[in-house]
This record gives sequence, structure tokens and C-alpha cells, in this order.
Amino acid sequence: MKWMKFRIKTITDAEDIIISTLYDIGLEGAQIEDKVPLTAWEKEQMFVDILPDGPEDDGIAYLSFFVEEKEEGLVINGEDTTKEAILESVKSELEELRNFMDIGEGSVTVEETEDIDWINNWKQYFHQFTIDDVLVIPSWENVQEEDKGKMILHIDPGTAFGTGMHDTTQLCIRQLRKFITPDTVLLDVGTGSGILAILSLMFGARKAVGTDLDPCAVDAVRENMEANGISSEDFTMMIGNIITDKEVQDKVGYECYDIVVANILADVLVPLTPVILHQLKKGGIYITSGIIDDKEETVVQAVKEAGMEVLEVTYQGEWVSVTARKN
Repeated sequence: MKWMKFRIKTITDAEDIIISTLYDIGLEGAQIEDKVPLTAWEKEQMFVDILPDGPEDDGIAYLSFFVEEKEEGLVINGEDTTKEAILESVKSELEELRNFMDIGEGSVTVEETEDIDWINNWKQYFHQFTIDDVLVIPSWENVQEEDKGKMILHIDPGTAFGTGMHDTTQLCIRQLRKFITPDTVLLDVGTGSGILAILSLMFGARKAVGTDLDPCAVDAVRENMEANGISSEDFTMMIGNIITDKEVQDKVGYECYDIVVANILADVLVPLTPVILHQLKKGGIYITSGIIDDKEETVVQAVKEAGMEVLEVTYQGEWVSVTARKN
């Protein structure tokens, strides 16, 4: 699929008004490029795994809008149009805005792009790395001779979260290693790329089940299972909301998991915890992360209110993991 990309150079203070203005002429779904640092709240909401350190904010922003290019030409709001007509409309709207506010340079460039660009661009930020004695490596890199004695996890996140780079994932991995035994049956809620379940099986767990809301996780999990030699008999994947969907809860099963791990946001862990209590065996271990530091007490309180015993709270960066037991 091909797209026509209209890219505007502006300033960060004008981002919202330009996006709103161009929405009115049919341009939707703006891609924003700027150097404004993420706030702690934004990090929690976005939960970005692959995020390089950025340069200092210079106030410059680029807004890109994409119009699908079909055989008959460009289409906006169900109507045929042309590159020239869209460009003229965009420039006209920008000049109107310039009459009452600063929009910076306000220049517009046009180019053709394809989906493959979006799918693969993030790969430049993801390279092999280690978590303690585990080497995490994507499919486009090779294992070096000096690393061949390590436990090797082949992982490609694709369009699903989970590479192991994020502090929360590493917190979960270290807690899993403490509690996994050869008899462990594990439930991974919000499995994403499947990294926690796959590593648990590599650590010696007997069986794993993963749930996720995003259908994209199915292909990501399958590909990562194949890359690591994990059998479909050992790792079962389900799509659905275990918090609200009784059918998913029934399919997952009750009081049959030695460990439940949930690397999700704190605001999801709070309603999840009293539900997941029923999936855990008596004496089962509940490992959570995805908790920004100022939400620690919120999750700890939710765990205690569900009747579980908090065993350990661990930290990495500004993120927290809470580990508890169902007594």
C-alpha cells in the first residue's frame, strides 16, 4: 500500500492548532516528530520499549499527514482529489494561521511512502543486549563467538510490545527466575511479544499461557516461539480481556497457575488483581510491573485488598515491580 506524505515544518507550540485545522480539511492521524522530552506520565501511558536518548529540545516540530494513494488517485473523506489540490489547501490553511500566531517556517514537503517504511524504521534502535546472563538478539543480527555460551533469546517485537529493553520487563524477568521450578505452570497477562512466557519456559517452566488484547500479538508470539524452538503444546496464546470477559476467564482456567505475571500499567493492575486471584493456585506467586514509581502504593494496596501477601518490591530506574503470594 502506498501513501502520499505531506510533511510540515513548524514549532512545537503550534502542533495542536495545525493538527486541528488540517483535520477540518480531511487530513487525520498526524505523525509528530519533535524533541520534547517525555513526562513520567507519558512514559507510563506509552510504555515505549525501544526509546533512544534524544537531543535537547530545539522547539522545532514536523507534522506528517498520510493520504492513501489508490489506482484512481488520492482520496480524502471518500472524495477523489489530487496532490496539488491537497497541497494548495494545506498552504492556504497555514497562511491563515500565520495571520494570528507564530507557526515557524511553515514549509510543506510531499513524498511517497510505503507501509514497509513504518514497519522497519524502529529496527535501527534495537540491537542485541544482555539481561544478566541472557543474550537478547533480533533476527537481523548474529550471535558473536564470545556469546555462544550464554542463554540466547531470539526476539523480534514486530508490532507487539516486548523486547526486554524496558526496565519493567527486566524487573519481571529477574523475579521469574527466583520462583520458576520444573513444575511451574505460568500465566502471562498482556503477553505482547511473548518474551516473559518464552523466557519462563527457557528457565524451566513446564507450561505457559499468554493473554493479550491486541490481535497483533498472535503473529509476534508465534514467530518468537518458532525462533526459540518453543512448542505450541508448551505455550498457548489467547486474545481477549481477562478482566471483563468471563469466557476468557473460563478458557484460561481457575486455580491452575503457580505464577501469574502481569507487566502492564498500574491503572490496569488495580482491576486485574482481584480477578487474577481466582486463576492462581493457593500459594501461587503474582509478579507485577509496569508501575511508575509514584503508583507503587496504589498497586501494593490493591494486592493487599485482594488478600495477597506482598513478598517483595523491587526497583529499576523509575519503575517498580511488586511480587506477592496467594495464601
